[in-house]
Amino acid sequence: MKENLLLFGIIFIIIGFVLLFIYFIYEIFKATKEKKTEVKGGGVVLIGPIPIIFGTDVESVKFVIILAIILLIVALFIFLYLGKIIKI
Repeated sequence: MKENLLLFGIIFIIIGFVLLFIYFIYEIFKATKEKKTEVKGGGVVLIGPIPIIFGTDVESVKFVIILAIILLIVALFIFLYLGKIIKI
């Protein structure tokens, strides 16, 4: 059962890298078609329960905060649900 959790983790990491790669390729092709390019971005680093939030503008920071909350809820659901099924 623990092997399944390891496999799920590795699969999720690989899917994340693939999605990031596809997004960057899409943005590069989109930027080459347009004359004007503007870079916006943000991120959240969680160190324990303390979030460190950064971004280039307010819209990016709001989006990143919402995305981080959604990902934390999904992660909590997965841990609780799989913990009941697998009973580690």
